[in-house]
Amino acid sequence: MTLIKKLKTSYLREHPEKAAQYLERLPAENLKQELNGISTKSLLKILDRVTTSQASNIFSLLPSHQQQEIIETASVRVTVVLISRLTDESRQQLLGSLEETKREELLSLLEFPENTAGRLMDPPVDVRCDMNIDQVTRRIGIAGVNRARSIYVVDDNNKLIGRVDMQDLALAKPGWIVSDFLNETSEALSPMAPKSEIVEYLNRTRLDSVPIVDANQRLIGVVRYQRLFEAIESVANADLQKMVGVSADERSLSNVLFAVKRRLPWLHINLLTAFTAASVVGLFSDLIAQFTALAILLPVVAGNSGNAGSQALAVTIRGIALKEISTRDWRRVLKKEGLIGLINGCALAVSCSAGVYLWSQSIGLAIVIAVAMVLALLAAGVAGALVPIVLTRLGKDPATASSIILTTVTDVTGFFVFLGTATLMTELI
Repeated sequence: MTLIKKLKTSYLREHPEKAAQYLERLPAENLKQELNGISTKSLLKILDRVTTSQASNIFSLLPSHQQQEIIETASVRVTVVLISRLTDESRQQLLGSLEETKREELLSLLEFPENTAGRLMDPPVDVRCDMNIDQVTRRIGIAGVNRARSIYVVDDNNKLIGRVDMQDLALAKPGWIVSDFLNETSEALSPMAPKSEIVEYLNRTRLDSVPIVDANQRLIGVVRYQRLFEAIESVANADLQKMVGVSADERSLSNVLFAVKRRLPWLHINLLTAFTAASVVGLFSDLIAQFTALAILLPVVAGNSGNAGSQALAVTIRGIALKEISTRDWRRVLKKEGLIGLINGCALAVSCSAGVYLWSQSIGLAIVIAVAMVLALLAAGVAGALVPIVLTRLGKDPATASSIILTTVTDVTGFFVFLGTATLMTELI
C-alpha cells in the first residue's frame, strides 16, 4: 500500500464526517481520482454520510466488484438509495452478478407494498443546514422540483432536522445560510406507512409534503402534494375493499369448512412439535419420578422462555416487515436479542430462585432453576431473532411459520436445560 493510500485510509477511519464533507464539495471531474485506493469498508462510512445525490455519483464511479461489495454490505437506507437511482440497465447488470438469494432480498427492499409511502415517495433534495442560499438554489435546480412549497433539511449524518419554506428562500439575503430560517419538523413517516396515514398527516400539519425516514430518522424520500392528492382519492376505495373482505384470508364470518381448511394443517404441525417437546421430558422420566417438584416447575421455565422468545420474534418480524433491517443484519440482531435474553434471564433467575427456595427449602432446586432460567431465556432471545431471519433468507413468510418453530425451540430448550441441569446437580436437590 502506498503512502497516499495509507493516509487516505487513516483519515477516513478517524475523520469520516470531515472526509464526507470534503468529497461532497469536490467537483465531479476530481472525484474519481480521490476515490482511487479507498477500501470498501471506508466507502461505506462515506456513503452513509454524504447526500443521496453525491452517494449516487460516488457509486457510479466505482469499479463493478466494489459496487457489488457495497450493495451486499451497506445499510438498508444506502442500498435503497443507490439501487433506486441506477438506470434499469445498470441495475439489472449489477443485480445479475449477485447470488439469487441476495438478489431477491435486494429487490424486495425496493418493492414497497402497494398503497404505502415507499411507493409514493420521490428522492429528496439534498439540503444541509450549513448551506448558503446559492448552494440550495443550485440543488433545487438540479433536483427539478416543481411547485414545491418546502424543502427538507438534514444534518451531516443525513438525519432529518427540519424544513425550509420556498418563500423564505426567495426573500433571503445573500450570505444567509439554511439554519437562519429553519423550521422544525416534529414528525415524519416510515416508508411502510399506509396511504390513510399520509392523508391524516396532511390534514393535521397542513403541509404540502411528507418526509419519509428510515428507522434511524435518516431522510430517504419525500411524498409531495401531487401524490398526496392521489392518495386522498384512493383512500375511500381502499376502505371499501376492506369492508367487503376481498382478501383470501379468513374473516370472522368466513365459511366453516374454509376456516377448518386453513387452520387444521397448522394444528397438526403444532401437535408434532408438542410431541417433540414431550419426548424431551420423557428422557428424564426417572428423574421426574424421583423429584416431583421438577414436574411442577417445568412450566415456569418453558413459559418464561416462550414469552421472551415471542418478544424477540415480534420485534424482528416487525423490523423485517418495515424494512428497518434485512438478513444481512443478523449478527447485530442476534447480539442485541441474545444480550437482552441474558440480562432478563439473570434478573428472573434471582427472583425465581428466591421464590423456589422459600417454597421448597432446597438450595439445590433454587440453583437449578436459576441456571435454567438464564440459559433458557438466552436461547429464546437468539431463537426469536434467528428464526424469522432464516425463513426470510429462504424466501418464506416469517410471520406464517415462525411462532410454531419458536414454540418448539423454546419448549425443547427450556425442558432440556432445566432437567439436564437437575440431572447434573441431583445431589443438591
